[in-house]
Amino acid sequence: MHERTVEIVRSLAERAEDVCRLYLSNGRKIGGYWIVGDRRNAKGRSLYLRLQGPISGKGARGKWTDGATGEHGDLLDIIASAIGADRHVDALVEAERFLCVCRPLPKSNNQQRASAAARLFAAAEPISGTPAETYLRSRGIDCPVIAEVLRYHPKCYYRCAETYRRLAAPAMLAAVTDNTGRITGLMRTYLSADGSQKAQIDSPRRAMGALAGNGVRLGPNDDVMAVGEGVETMLSLRTAMPTLSMIAALSAAHLAALIPPAQLRRFYIAADDDAAGRNAAARLAERLKALAIETSQLTPRRKDFNDDLIADGADMLAAHLADQVTADDRQRFLSARGR
Repeated sequence: MHERTVEIVRSLAERAEDVCRLYLSNGRKIGGYWIVGDRRNAKGRSLYLRLQGPISGKGARGKWTDGATGEHGDLLDIIASAIGADRHVDALVEAERFLCVCRPLPKSNNQQRASAAARLFAAAEPISGTPAETYLRSRGIDCPVIAEVLRYHPKCYYRCAETYRRLAAPAMLAAVTDNTGRITGLMRTYLSADGSQKAQIDSPRRAMGALAGNGVRLGPNDDVMAVGEGVETMLSLRTAMPTLSMIAALSAAHLAALIPPAQLRRFYIAADDDAAGRNAAARLAERLKALAIETSQLTPRRKDFNDDLIADGADMLAAHLADQVTADDRQRFLSARGR
């Protein structure tokens, strides 16, 4: 492969998810993969493209395989198919145009991203009386929100997937921290102006910074905690068990990779009721078993616990959870409701 082509393929791999959102817009992110029908952006689930992994070599990000046809390749092939390029040089020109608009990633990754996340979070405000509070109430969540965890930003920028222009919308910000409490990233949930729903944009949930191993912490590190994927899912559980400390890992892949606090002895894993959630819960439980940490799964009636909270209310959710926790934890956490 020509040196110029190699460099472009590597640069595209660094922006794998951005490439997919623009050229494979009929697909979606599932765990560490982008799933779509085929390389020509058909709807479906045949082609899977790696969003994580090394830049080159075995298991590299940007590599894809079509399970239906056996085809495989890299992101330059995806771009060539998207523009109908007959010549290799045409695909290279389009790739360079994309990379020029997208701009290169900074070379010092995690530290700069963590600093940017901390600055953005510091510039936000408490959610009380804001559209972020309205949004949470619309999801049935009325538990006290910790100011150090969730905030509201009235004009948070994002990159439009179609034009790559910077636009702004109101957003709820959730701080991602490591076990020492240091902010390593953010989850931004973009909202409508009145907070009645998520913003009508492509991917209204967007993460920044270092998420792997970390999470959004609802309460201090403790000996008994719960962990799950989404912020709303874990806030729903906290509505039912307000004194149980919890962590939102933000995705199935990050749930499986979570680094547990040192003092933890029992972890309740609140997995979403889908294949990705169940697999992530099993992988996390297997890792924690080697650390002599007891695990137990919390299972929702529906897809996740926010769906349960909206449909059944906090009291019925608490009653459902009572059958899934130990007797000691039932007394310790569920009896605290209403205090």
